[in-house]
Amino acid sequence: MQKVFFQDLGLIDYKVCWDYQEKLFNEIVQQKLEQRDFPVSEHRTPNHLLFCEHPHVYTLGRNGDEKNLLIHDGELRRVDAAFYKNNRGGDITYHGPGQIVGYPILNLDLFFTDIHKYLRYLEEAVICTLKEYNINAGRINGLTGVWIPAYVPNTSAGGDAESKSPRKICSFGVRCSRWVTMHGFAFNVNTDLGYFNNIIPCGIADKEVTSMQKELGQEVNIEDVKSILKKNIATLFEMELMEEAMQIPA
Repeated sequence: MQKVFFQDLGLIDYKVCWDYQEKLFNEIVQQKLEQRDFPVSEHRTPNHLLFCEHPHVYTLGRNGDEKNLLIHDGELRRVDAAFYKNNRGGDITYHGPGQIVGYPILNLDLFFTDIHKYLRYLEEAVICTLKEYNINAGRINGLTGVWIPAYVPNTSAGGDAESKSPRKICSFGVRCSRWVTMHGFAFNVNTDLGYFNNIIPCGIADKEVTSMQKELGQEVNIEDVKSILKKNIATLFEMELMEEAMQIPA
């Protein structure tokens, strides 16, 4: 079982946290290079799992289309949001308070060298977490992320179909180089979904976005969700999480 250092950084500026990720990522890569003549079984590098929330920010992946940001500089200032182009996969997404952002910085040589399996495990951790709240979630073939199925109309009972398409509750965008990961996922718990109206989320125009709060009709204790999610990630990846004191990067 691999030891992984866990930190909850709380509400932290996106760029500050990105720089911190890069620092941890580069340290692992450098150690791997120093150990490249060793058998993989003898590699000794740290692993990290970061949880945090960000002030309002839009981020665009390296292959994303900036046209999916529907507002410009002046409007960004008006909604108190920042915008960054970064080096992860995926298109555009939003981060903000009430959202669990997870950044696993892992040496996959110590787990498994399969990026698709890595993403599916992260998705499964979120799916299992939602199940604890009786929220049915799953995947859509060909689309990374965790989705809530479309509502089924029940006209005989006078019900209305509030959604005619699946709704995304967790998005993913990762970077992997030399089998070291960074960036990660954004899980909408009590997120202000209005901010998604300023983008075409993940570049997918015909799908909606949702949150646990919206699905359950009430605010959720985000610390409880973090605790369950952290346990599910540790179980799936066979990690032993080592709690580190919160260290806000300078």
